[in-house]
Amino acid sequence: MNILFHNNIKNILLSKNIHTWEQLTDYVSQIPYGRNSNRIDFSLVIKENKGTCSSKHAFLKDIAIFNELHHVDLKLGIYKMNHINTPKIKNELTKNHLKYIPEAHCYLTIHNKRKDYTHQDADISLLENDILYEESILPEQVIQYKIDFHKNYMKNWIKDNNIQNSFKEIWQIRENCIKKLSY
Repeated sequence: MNILFHNNIKNILLSKNIHTWEQLTDYVSQIPYGRNSNRIDFSLVIKENKGTCSSKHAFLKDIAIFNELHHVDLKLGIYKMNHINTPKIKNELTKNHLKYIPEAHCYLTIHNKRKDYTHQDADISLLENDILYEESILPEQVIQYKIDFHKNYMKNWIKDNNIQNSFKEIWQIRENCIKKLSY
């Protein structure tokens, strides 16, 4: 079944011969990982040919809403980001004496099955046993709500687990980890 696109990206996607949901999700998963120049404009995933878990999945959910695909949900999950499910961060965690950092991650559920289109090798099953929290959100909630929720979650985690680092230090360690994930 063909899907509809917003006018500001319609020509770009059609020129790439993308007409179906499956073609779109496959294309988005192949776009490089990277932060967009403006968190508010989800079309930049297509226009800038890059995106994060937040921007890519918010973009896809926005298209799902536009096409009345009610079986597609955008999820915000907090998971234990560790060296097993995210091998590229092992050195950063080790040198800071951390087993994991709570990381916010966005993905979709389609017919209640988790799907991750962050990159073509994304495998949500690697994270499923480490998910600490999950909720459905709207695309616009990746802009500020996700950040605020993540920071508050992390502050509580630091306090509840007697982590010796400050929030500022932990957040910087997290940022260092995220940089190691750029493709």
